[in-house]
Amino acid sequence: MTPSTTQQAVDAIDRALIVATQGGLPLVARPYHAIADSLQLDPEDVMRRMRRLHEVGVIRRLGAVPNHYAIGYRANGMSVWDVPDELVDPLGEFVGAFEFVSHCYCRPRRLPQWPYNLFAMVHGKSRDEVEQQVAQIADFLGEQARSHAILYSTRILKKTGLRLAGHKTAE
Repeated sequence: MTPSTTQQAVDAIDRALIVATQGGLPLVARPYHAIADSLQLDPEDVMRRMRRLHEVGVIRRLGAVPNHYAIGYRANGMSVWDVPDELVDPLGEFVGAFEFVSHCYCRPRRLPQWPYNLFAMVHGKSRDEVEQQVAQIADFLGEQARSHAILYSTRILKKTGLRLAGHKTAE
């Protein structure tokens, strides 16, 4: 979608929905109904608009962002892997499917200091648990993993996407 098409797809109500949801959905049984109430809209219209905004690419995704520390996962390790570049995508698909991997992606190497091109975030209740999970990934990758390391989180950073400053009418 081109920028002009996106701008045409977003009206004042869409903008209000984006502003109302950019900090997260309300933690209630029916979050879209709560948003609809706050904006004096019909809940079905809110859901229809959110679906359309997602379909046209204005909203990339809706999902939960858990606070791992609050639910007991205190050891968070980014496992980094040196795998053949031609295999990084298929190997990443398999690694990302492990239930303990929250996200997996490839990044360029920065040789000679940084040989790693596959990254997989692993969460555990202890470093021992994270190391056991990373060992499972290593077993799966076998000889395809020439080396790997675990980089542990030392602090929590607030994760947010793009934030709109306010509510403007699209012309």
